[in-house]
Amino acid sequence: MEYSSWLRIFVILTFCLSPALSITRHYKLNVVMRNMSRLCSTKPIVTINGRFPGPTIYAREDDRMLIKVVNHVKYNITIHWHGVKQLRSGWADGPAYITQCPVQPGQSYVYNFTITGQRGTLLWHAHILWLRATVHGAFVILPKRGVPYPFPKPNHEAVLVLGEWWKSDTEAVINEALSSGLAPNVSDAHTINGHPGPVSNCPSQGGYTLSVAHGKTYMLRVINAALNEELFFKIASHKMTVVEVDATYVKPFETDTIIVAPGQTTNVIVTADQGFGKYMVVASTFMDSPIAIDNVTVTATLYYSGTLASFPTTLTRTPPQNATSVANNFIDSLRSLNSKKHPARVPKNVDHSLLFTVGLGMNPCQSCIVGNGSRVVASINNVTFVMPTTALLQAHFFGIKGVFTTDFPGNPPFVFNYTDTVPPASLATTNGTRLYRLPYNATVQVVLQDTGIIAPENHPFHLHGFNFFAVGKGLGNFNPKKDPKKFNLVDPVERNTIGVPSGGWVAIRFHADNPGVWFLHCHLEVHTTWGLKMAFLVDNGKGPSESLLPPPKDLPKC
Repeated sequence: MEYSSWLRIFVILTFCLSPALSITRHYKLNVVMRNMSRLCSTKPIVTINGRFPGPTIYAREDDRMLIKVVNHVKYNITIHWHGVKQLRSGWADGPAYITQCPVQPGQSYVYNFTITGQRGTLLWHAHILWLRATVHGAFVILPKRGVPYPFPKPNHEAVLVLGEWWKSDTEAVINEALSSGLAPNVSDAHTINGHPGPVSNCPSQGGYTLSVAHGKTYMLRVINAALNEELFFKIASHKMTVVEVDATYVKPFETDTIIVAPGQTTNVIVTADQGFGKYMVVASTFMDSPIAIDNVTVTATLYYSGTLASFPTTLTRTPPQNATSVANNFIDSLRSLNSKKHPARVPKNVDHSLLFTVGLGMNPCQSCIVGNGSRVVASINNVTFVMPTTALLQAHFFGIKGVFTTDFPGNPPFVFNYTDTVPPASLATTNGTRLYRLPYNATVQVVLQDTGIIAPENHPFHLHGFNFFAVGKGLGNFNPKKDPKKFNLVDPVERNTIGVPSGGWVAIRFHADNPGVWFLHCHLEVHTTWGLKMAFLVDNGKGPSESLLPPPKDLPKC
């Protein structure tokens, strides 16, 4: 064979077998209605490809994703790839009227983005109305080929998506609440991979079963896709080794209970080291404030292969609903891996130091008869965010005037005892579509401070476009002189969604190295609906590599 032929074969083999090879992955997501039976009743729901939860999307680090979403239902739709950083590709981020106009009925849109420097478990979900209740699924990013996990590779993997289920139409639930001015009805059950398991009003209903083989190890990718509730998760008689949260590696530690807030993910390693049998898997609500919740525990089964069907199930107790100590034990154990291959690049110096108060309020509402002429709202620094009718990113890129302002306050407009049970004289908030502007590559610290207005509550906050480091947290009011001295700037956990403690605060830091408009909001859907959200506008840097890409030709129009 000629030298040129050997060379051609060598080049082809090198390209095909290269561990660093990235590929373009194509997915098609059809938004369709399907009848689903849960809790001994049937209703139509919005789904992706007729499935609930939707299909798991798989990729590898550095892959390019082309995901076509085709809308066959009566609702407008957008899909958010929760936790994907979307470097310079904000047009693919997904939140309606923030980075794009929604995909209207009968229309389609191709989400085009590259996964850069990320690997692990994330999720995707609808980001408009309350469609996230049933339009969601796992987004699994595998390491580059040939790159191992920083822990012993498990024998098998499984995705466990935690969710909520309403017997009623969720859009009717929130619309009724908005018209009344009061809080919406809570869900009727929780789910694991779409199944509530047997509950008191439907005991014949089956639950999800995870089959395991004795002696094997399993990595469980646990995702909370619920709308409004943080969930404890545990498996009877089995310990879990936590190795990752929000697609970032952590220093491994062992526990019997994890807590996952809406939008968060946790990877755990479980060894099937018990005797043959069936073991209960549970997810139950965490709420340490006097707030109405769905307290129905969802159960599934860890089933050892070869066990007889008649074998009894080993049970477990769920933590108390208000088990703050259990939640804190887990949260306080999280530390970035901070290894040579996976360093924790924590900003040591801060260019923008922001204090955001988060909580509820009351505004006048003449049509809210049930609410006695008032409506429950939510705000950051007393600003209840008003959603625009033109997408903010489009308005920014094309210089469209009158859509937003860049005067979002970096500190509360007035100072009070934020966590006191005695509210301020006025519970009213201001309305506005106000953004906070950041220069490219600025280092930012945001202290998210809960307030006791109406009721203190744990708020899981999600930042689009970035990961951040949770450098500190505490109870009561943040003290800018004393509390920073206790910050962890060495190996704080890196996340995209963080819980603001009930009656307390959390401090996060990030590099604003991604140009565009990036949403920051509470991931409790009821609070997002009430206005507990804002956005950062990050300017372009120097040159094309630090600038937002132009919009795609098929970007939906409002």
